[in-house]
Amino acid sequence: MAQSKLQRKDILHPELSYKIIGCAFDVYNSIGSGHPEKYYQRALAEAFSGQRLSFNQQVDFPLKYKAKIIGRNFLDFLVENKIVVEIKKGEHFSKTHIDQVMEYLKLSNLQLAILINFGVQGVASKRIINLA
Repeated sequence: MAQSKLQRKDILHPELSYKIIGCAFDVYNSIGSGHPEKYYQRALAEAFSGQRLSFNQQVDFPLKYKAKIIGRNFLDFLVENKIVVEIKKGEHFSKTHIDQVMEYLKLSNLQLAILINFGVQGVASKRIINLA
């Protein structure tokens, strides 16, 4: 039986995005709301492993000024070396969260991030594109 493929030329990494967001829903459906962010991160790592997704956690991307490291940024996840996944706990996406993910995309030179929010009302996700 052939595996179905999401065919969208106007969306970056549609199948991988679908799997990542599916993992987030699986985590929420299993453990619910109200937990610290670190527990969602641990559960999401288990879900990614269950889907056989290649990922790294707490990926370090240094901030440099004239070739000198002046700070460090840590991505929650880098999935398949293609998508930055940042998780939050709350009811909405703040400008600060979006700005943080945009900075991660610039530093990593990647095109796509998925911001995932675990809240009382459920899971919400936002795709962030690096147009630079």
